[in-house]
Amino acid sequence: MKYQTGSIGRAVVARFEDGEDFLQSLSELARKEDIRSAVFFLVGGAKEGDIVVGPKGDEMPPEPVWGEIKGNSEMLGTGTIFWDDEGPKAHLHMAAGRGESVKVGCLRRKSRTFLVLEAVILEISGVDAKRQKDPASGLSLLRL
Repeated sequence: MKYQTGSIGRAVVARFEDGEDFLQSLSELARKEDIRSAVFFLVGGAKEGDIVVGPKGDEMPPEPVWGEIKGNSEMLGTGTIFWDDEGPKAHLHMAAGRGESVKVGCLRRKSRTFLVLEAVILEISGVDAKRQKDPASGLSLLRL
């Protein structure tokens, strides 16, 4: 394990509107506010999204199993924001459900808000963390 300690900096509260791509908007907000490290919480609705619901096997690099969020769903999520060489990257794990159907996974690619999605972003100050491409997994992983 590698770790660093820091402190909570600014707190940002955001509201994403119906149809808005909230993953893209999170990254844009982090770039605009120069948020380099953060944890965030989401609560509200999602109506579209591509999620990784696990790897197909134990091989490296992992082959993702894809799921979809289709239709208006209740949503709860938590994630982090760290930068790579291109800018801020949001890493979000979430649960979305409607009726008896619930999906849990890592949201990637597209995302769309249903009605409203609220975010609380807590900036982490005093750490030097970034995302870097990992050759073994092919993923952009956190480096301290």
